[in-house]
Amino acid sequence: MIDRRSALALAAGALALTAAGPSFAQDWKAKYPEIVMAIVPAENASGLIDRFTPFAKYLEKELGTKVTLRVANDYTAVIEGQKNRQIHIGFYGPGSYARAYTVSGGNTVAFATGQNGDGSIGYYSVVYVKADSPYKTLDDLKGKKLGLVDVESTSGYKAPVFFMSREGKAPNKFFAIAQPAGSHENAVLALQQGTVDAATNWWNSDTDSNLTRMINKGMLKKADGTPMKYEDFRIVWKSPLLAASPFAYLNDMPDGLKKAIAQAFYDAQKKDKAAFDKLSDGKDRAFVPVSHKDYLEFIELNKHLEELRRKKS
Repeated sequence: MIDRRSALALAAGALALTAAGPSFAQDWKAKYPEIVMAIVPAENASGLIDRFTPFAKYLEKELGTKVTLRVANDYTAVIEGQKNRQIHIGFYGPGSYARAYTVSGGNTVAFATGQNGDGSIGYYSVVYVKADSPYKTLDDLKGKKLGLVDVESTSGYKAPVFFMSREGKAPNKFFAIAQPAGSHENAVLALQQGTVDAATNWWNSDTDSNLTRMINKGMLKKADGTPMKYEDFRIVWKSPLLAASPFAYLNDMPDGLKKAIAQAFYDAQKKDKAAFDKLSDGKDRAFVPVSHKDYLEFIELNKHLEELRRKKS
């Protein structure tokens, strides 16, 4: 888990990198005329393209080489893409990053994450219900239907399955149905439409979550067609603080290229604030450095989940 001390130490490293100046070796450009950046499907494809395209253009300008943005169909596509070296930069949740690091033999390495507006680093997995439902706690949902996210999603699948199982409420036993709905948006839509009684998702604060983004885009409506508000939903379960979602690059790329990519991320808030703010609707403060050691516990979390799957089969 990223603590404030390690974040400060990493930030100091970023400052040292800045002080060295932008004159990194450029011999990588002939070998890398195109950099591919892929992102996991946290929301629908059009929303992600709109959110990330200005940042991809900023990276292209900073690196001086073409940057192609890809929105993956699922988390596994990004993981396999980096494993096969077809994706140079991937954006993950902490659990899917840990999987990518493992299957790539350590060649997928975290280097940056977003710092929340209050200066904290990290986020939570939550379970939502509708506010007008009778469910007030997780215990009230025993025998009901739970909508999960993609199996490689940390907040939407890995964290709730792991922590609920540790609480003696393994989703496959505690709920009548606990099944993945796909993206984070699909899980919320399943709840809104009544297909499930509760849904998992990511949450930073009452003003910064996938739910608030969907509400701001007018995606959620009541049966009579009126727009839904944040108050129309209730959180009945929240995980411990999770390590923040990282960007990761291929470790076998030239050092000059890796340094240039990392520096462009760390400078983004200053050099292109509009593109940076677009990524989080202006909620994040900056990109800060992270390293693989900040995600070691998620290697263990994945191992525990694999053990749970083996016991089920």
